[in-house]
Amino acid sequence: MLTERMVKALNKQINREIYSAYLYLSMSAYSTFKGLKGFANWFMVQYQEEMTHVMKIYDYINDQGSKVKLMAVKQPPTEFGSPLEMFEKTLEHEKFVTKCINDLVNIAIEEKDHATKIFLQWFVTEQIEEEANDNDIIAKLKLVGKEGNGLFMIDKELATRVFVPPATSGESPT
Repeated sequence: MLTERMVKALNKQINREIYSAYLYLSMSAYSTFKGLKGFANWFMVQYQEEMTHVMKIYDYINDQGSKVKLMAVKQPPTEFGSPLEMFEKTLEHEKFVTKCINDLVNIAIEEKDHATKIFLQWFVTEQIEEEANDNDIIAKLKLVGKEGNGLFMIDKELATRVFVPPATSGESPT
């Protein structure tokens, strides 16, 4: 059974994950508007991943016999600048999410909630992957600059990304 403190913290994380999805959906829309369909695709896949994170936490709270309480989601920005600026903002946001996940793990430890601590390990691993992916794309964008064939090639590469639902519980993410 989850403590009241843990339920409150997990519900807050649902809100953060929904905001993350909303942010990436906004970035996808912006990329589409700018004619960067590969970037739009990458951010749309990111949106789908974030929504699976929402549902993982949502299901966990329900499975533990506690109550999900949804909160208002703030509006994300709608202007982002260059692709490099978008990915720098993405990395900054993912670092914030990593801190939030780490805070949840700390609460689980303090509450002696071993089940939630184990549940959250999937998210800890996922955040390592999220930040690494962002860093890789930022490095490529810095290498090619703002214009030309390099940006076109990265856009084509990002267009190949597909959504892969996460492994079922007990398995590690890919």
